Amino acid sequence: MKDGVYENGYRLNVCIVLCNRTGHVFFAQRNDASRGWQFPQGGIQHGESTQQAMFRELQEEVGLKRHHVRVIARTARWFRYRLPSNRIPPDMPVVGQKQQWFLVQMTAPDHMIDLRAEQDDAEFRYWEWVDFKEPLRRIVRFKRRVYRDALESLAPYMGLEDA
Repeated sequence: MKDGVYENGYRLNVCIVLCNRTGHVFFAQRNDASRGWQFPQGGIQHGESTQQAMFRELQEEVGLKRHHVRVIARTARWFRYRLPSNRIPPDMPVVGQKQQWFLVQMTAPDHMIDLRAEQDDAEFRYWEWVDFKEPLRRIVRFKRRVYRDALESLAPYMGLEDA
């Protein structure tokens, strides 16, 4: 977990809002003890662009490859949140995450989603398609503001200007 790019104590990261053709978004339950729900996300590695990181994370966590999705938008700005002290891994020199968000549409059938495609220890245990606003009700409190602001930024690309 030490690998990655850091800036002023924040791990540079991408977050992926994966939508389907009906306008629902992929939301997944973590496979760790927290069992919290979130969008796929992950750190940017040295020498990687944000888009390269997004495609790598999408394949590692969801099993989808570049040709399974279409990039619709990315946020113009970065969003930051601080991690509660009890959520900071001991091997990570970090106070929080700084994220650029991507909105991508899945162009492949649902059965292409494979939570164990790249890892024996999958990031997620379960997933579902939910309404665009549903993640705001289920995300952990310390990420709630970032989710609200980032989803507001991406809403026009979903045709949801009043989201």
